[in-house]
Amino acid sequence: MPALMKVVNLEAGLPTVEQARSQLTTEIANARRAALSMLKIIHGYGSRGVGGALREGLQGALGRMKMSGEIRDFIAGEDWRVADENTWELVKRFPSLKEDADLGRGNRGITVIVL
Repeated sequence: MPALMKVVNLEAGLPTVEQARSQLTTEIANARRAALSMLKIIHGYGSRGVGGALREGLQGALGRMKMSGEIRDFIAGEDWRVADENTWELVKRFPSLKEDADLGRGNRGITVIVL
């Protein structure tokens, strides 16, 4: 079964953390309507001083969404590798994820959201 994952760039246009959080909420709702399994968000990791704030703010929001049941899980880019238990479970469920360009790269500028 192929993984249905959309890539969303939340750092485009250099939004504020609040703007990016709002866009994240919209993208999650759209992904659910499209019956996607996952979202991969690009938030950057602070190379220009903006991505770090987005990364922290968005991952904080995702933590709250996970606790409230709005999303199943999320995997930070540095953990997006088959040695990570959560990632490995997804790869076993969706073998096409082995083809993901970010898998195993330790990319702190992304986060994978499991819907």
